[in-house]
Amino acid sequence: MWQDQIKSGIRNSRELSEYIALTPKQREQCDAITRMYPMMITPYYISLADKSDPDDPIRRMCVPSIDENDPSGVFDTSGEATNFKAAGVQHKYAQTALILSTNQCAMYCRHCFRKRLIGLSEDELNKRADDAISYVANHPQITNVLISGGDALMNGNAVIEKYLAGLSQIEHLAFIRIGSRMPVVLPERIYGDTELLDILARYAKVKTIVIVTQFNHPKELTEQAATAIRALQDLNIQIRNQTVLLKGVNDNPNVLGSLLSGLTGLGVIPYYVFQCRPVKGVKGRFQVPLRIGAQIVDGAKAMQNGFGKAVRYCMSHPLGKIEILGAMANGNMLFKFHQNKYRRDESRIFTRRISDTDTWLDEDLEGI
Repeated sequence: MWQDQIKSGIRNSRELSEYIALTPKQREQCDAITRMYPMMITPYYISLADKSDPDDPIRRMCVPSIDENDPSGVFDTSGEATNFKAAGVQHKYAQTALILSTNQCAMYCRHCFRKRLIGLSEDELNKRADDAISYVANHPQITNVLISGGDALMNGNAVIEKYLAGLSQIEHLAFIRIGSRMPVVLPERIYGDTELLDILARYAKVKTIVIVTQFNHPKELTEQAATAIRALQDLNIQIRNQTVLLKGVNDNPNVLGSLLSGLTGLGVIPYYVFQCRPVKGVKGRFQVPLRIGAQIVDGAKAMQNGFGKAVRYCMSHPLGKIEILGAMANGNMLFKFHQNKYRRDESRIFTRRISDTDTWLDEDLEGI
């Protein structure tokens, strides 16, 4: 049962050393990091790693590193604190509400952009589904909701049903999104839980439901993952993927291209490749320079058919989602607001002088 994977999850260096050989120093470093940023790895996910390779991409995404001690960066890179309109409800873009439904995940990604929250604080969470549903119902400009966290499918089935029951009755909602990495890190949570599938099937007949997941490497496209994806597709639930561009994981056009091809082959549409955010404990370990990132994404897209070519390379900036279009002949890079917090930035195209090492845009984008 999938619950056994949670109970057997790897949470400290002693448990990790049962799967990966660790020196005493590595165990000490691991425990020091997990006191700041918790570790949780499912036995399923660690089984995908090459235990003999310290640079294995799966291992890199799930095993704590001393690099997480890097004090550079910030915890809230996208200005989330300014977007809360109700308890646990963010409303940054006019058409979209985001509900932080939990701070728990089946696997704590080391590149997580909510390291301030995941496995730690409940301060930003929605603790009453009725309050979130009421906020959405009272704002007719909202046409879609993203139930996120943490991992929305870490909620109990009764909680998931409560959100879906309320939201599916709101006429001005076109669809409901559920943010979950379960197809990647614990696919049995989906194909092994008939109660969950029954709940999803019931409300998918009332309102379009989309699962938004995050596959980052071809090794994650296992038969178990495919089984979970097919179980959702059989319910007429759409699946969309958001990949994060990560140094040492997928910062190679062939690796990223193989991932995109594998996803489209499973009927999963990749629609964003996100620039890794400059989060404290993440920035120095995982960020790829923007110039290199654009080349990687372009190289990966060149390998794709129509669906794979539709993916956009973006960053989630405090001012909105900014598409990274590429380098110009004069040395600048070209950007475009794909979504915007303020009307003045709607679809705005701008250029910026970007060095070979720059990995992010500052917040002063006026007059550009």
